[in-house]
Amino acid sequence: MTLNVYLNAQLNNIRVGVVGLGYVGLPLAVEFGKRYPTVGFDINDARVAELLAGRDSSLEVAPDDLQGTTQLRYTQSVGELAECNVYIVTVPTPIDAHKSPDLRPLESASRMLGGVITAGDVVIYESTVYPGATEEVCVPLIEQVSGLRYNQDFYVGYSPERINPGDKEHRLTTIKKVTSGSTPKTAAFVDALYRSIITAGTHLASSIRVAEAAKVIENTQRDVNIALINELALIFNRLGLDTQEVLEAAGSKWNFLPFRPGLVGGHCIGVDPYYLTHKAQAIGYHPEIILAGRRLNDRMGAYVAKQVVKLMMQRSGLSTSTRVLVLGLAFKENCPDLRNTRVVDIVAELKEYGIACDVHDPWVNPDEARHEYGIALIDEPPPGTYDAVILAVAHRQFSELGVTRIRGFGKPDAVLYDVKQLFPKDQVDGRL
Repeated sequence: MTLNVYLNAQLNNIRVGVVGLGYVGLPLAVEFGKRYPTVGFDINDARVAELLAGRDSSLEVAPDDLQGTTQLRYTQSVGELAECNVYIVTVPTPIDAHKSPDLRPLESASRMLGGVITAGDVVIYESTVYPGATEEVCVPLIEQVSGLRYNQDFYVGYSPERINPGDKEHRLTTIKKVTSGSTPKTAAFVDALYRSIITAGTHLASSIRVAEAAKVIENTQRDVNIALINELALIFNRLGLDTQEVLEAAGSKWNFLPFRPGLVGGHCIGVDPYYLTHKAQAIGYHPEIILAGRRLNDRMGAYVAKQVVKLMMQRSGLSTSTRVLVLGLAFKENCPDLRNTRVVDIVAELKEYGIACDVHDPWVNPDEARHEYGIALIDEPPPGTYDAVILAVAHRQFSELGVTRIRGFGKPDAVLYDVKQLFPKDQVDGRL
C-alpha cells in the first residue's frame, strides 16, 4: 500500500475529538466538523451550553458556523469523546504566580485521554509548551492510564496553534500550519489531516520537539522586539523626543521592523517566553535577553501610571478625590479576551498612589472582569468627571468617539494619555 493510499484510507475513517473549546479549540472543531464527524469537548458547563445555543462569547466563530456545521456536536461527556479515534488537545498552558509553566490543564487532559483511547488512535497536541513537554510529560500520562505503549499502540502529533484572537483577516484556514508526528507515518497522517482543512498549507517539521520549539520562539521573538522598542520609548521620553516620530523616521528604511511600544499581554506573547526560559534553566542555561525583555515589558503598565501621575501633578496636583478613567481592559483591541491583560498593572499602580479608577470596555464581559481581576466595569463614563483619561486599548469604539468626546469625560484641565498612539501627538498630553 502506498503512503497516499494509506493516508486516504485513514482520513476516510477518522472521527475527530477536540478537547477544549476556547479561542483555539472552537474554530478548529468547526473547521474539522465541516469535513469529518467531530466532537467538541469542554469541561465548562456554561461554555458547552452557550455553544449548543448557538452563541460564542469569544466572538471567534459566527453563529451560522456554530449551528451550520452538521457533523459537529458539543459535549461535556467523556463517553461521547470516547467514540473518536483522533484527539486534538487545545487546553490552556498558563504560568503560575512564580512565572513557571502550569501544566495542570495539559496533564489533566492527557490523563482523561488515557482513559478513552484505544489501539491505533492518534493524539495531537496544539497547546504551547517547551521543547520536549509532549513526549516527556503528556505521553507518559497517557501510557500510565491506558496501559498502551507509545508508538506501538497509540501515536502522537504536535501542531502548534496560531490563532490570533480578534483578527478577522488571519484566520485558522489562512495561516500556514506547522505539523509533526511521533513516527514518519504518523507525521504524514497529521500533515494530511491538517492540509485537508488549512487552505494556506502546512509545514511538516522533522520532529515533535522541532515543532514545539518553533511555536515557542514565534512569540518570544515578538516579545524581545517589543521590549527593545519599549526601552527606546523610556529613553526617548527622558530625551524629550516623541517615540512615534522617531519610529516613523527610522521606518523610512526598507528593512526597519515596524514594532511599536505598548503593553504586552495575552496568553501568548506575555506567557510563552517563560516556557522556553524554564526549559533552558532546567538544562543549565540562564537566558539573559529573553528574561530581560520579559522584565521590561512587565514594567510598562506601572510606567504608564507614573507618567500620568506626573502629568496630573504638573497640571492640577493630586487630592483624595482624584479620579482616573481607563478606557479598555482587554489585552488587545476589538476582542473580549482578558487573558494576562497588562492594563490591570496601570490600575494597580494608580491605586498605590491612592487614586481611584473607573474602567470602561465595551468588549469585555463584566462578570469575567470581576471574577478574574476584581474590577467592576462601568457602562458609560460620566462626562466632566475625571482628572485623567488613559486610552489603554485601541478599540474601534474609542476611535469612533474621537479625541474631543474622549476628552469630554475629563474635567477642563484633565490629562489625556494615549498608550496606543491612536491620536496625533498634538491632540493628547502624553503617549508611549
